[in-house]
Amino acid sequence: MKQYLELAQTVLDKGEDRLDRTGVGTRSIFGYQSRYDLTEGFPLLTTKKVHIKSVFHELLWFVSGSTNIRPLVLNNVRIWNEWPYKKYTKHQDYQNETLQQYVDKIAADQDFANKHGDLGPVYGQQWRNFNGSDQLLDLITGLKENPFSRRHVISAWNPSLIAEMALPPCHVFFQFYVSADKKYLSCQLYQRSADIFLGVPFNIASYALLLEMVAHVTGYIAKDFVHTLGDAHIYSNHFNQVKTQLKREPRALPKLKIKRDVNDILDFKFEDFEIVDYNPHPAIKGKVAV
Repeated sequence: MKQYLELAQTVLDKGEDRLDRTGVGTRSIFGYQSRYDLTEGFPLLTTKKVHIKSVFHELLWFVSGSTNIRPLVLNNVRIWNEWPYKKYTKHQDYQNETLQQYVDKIAADQDFANKHGDLGPVYGQQWRNFNGSDQLLDLITGLKENPFSRRHVISAWNPSLIAEMALPPCHVFFQFYVSADKKYLSCQLYQRSADIFLGVPFNIASYALLLEMVAHVTGYIAKDFVHTLGDAHIYSNHFNQVKTQLKREPRALPKLKIKRDVNDILDFKFEDFEIVDYNPHPAIKGKVAV
């Protein structure tokens, strides 16, 4: 994962210090691209431990079309909790619950989750119901029937619904590409906003996993994940964490194992995936900017 460290070093060395929506402040560059060859290993960061369970569950949640955090909460995945909680604290139902008390209510009470756990029409809805179109299933059909099409695209950016989303999509759209010999499948993601310390390692792993899943059900071999970033930034309260990573030597990449033959992308389950030989450096904590 030297590509990731090169990105982080470039932003530290050449980035501009800027104010941002969260008030934390960032160091940022505009426009950056990295390429990860999945035939060389699964691109899971080794200079700090990545919580791969969260990657798997979140991606399956996207694929299902869900936009409510309850399925994630029930699997102890916390990455989306702050946004609906922040909205809940402004609602008349709010009773001074802490974030953890709010999450406990989401887990225990389906009605409460239905009312206060939805994120609006975020990724899952756009992938599966973009103004009535199931982009994900259309993509699978297209890759099977017309592999050399230049229209193998999924967009999460739906301008008419942005205002209703808890957070506008950061990973905005992605495109698939079949090699000339119809053997390999690659994917390029355009990410408008990239939190290099917390978000980007997760995004790399998530879209590499999606590439592996799509390749598996369409009969190709997963090849390149191309990651194109718009505003690539390090939050000011993550500088020390990033510098710690830059002092660490990257280790060998793990392998992803899909443990059964799956024909329908909607049939994948958490238990179908295994990461083999993952030996990262210890985790490094950092606070998310909301």
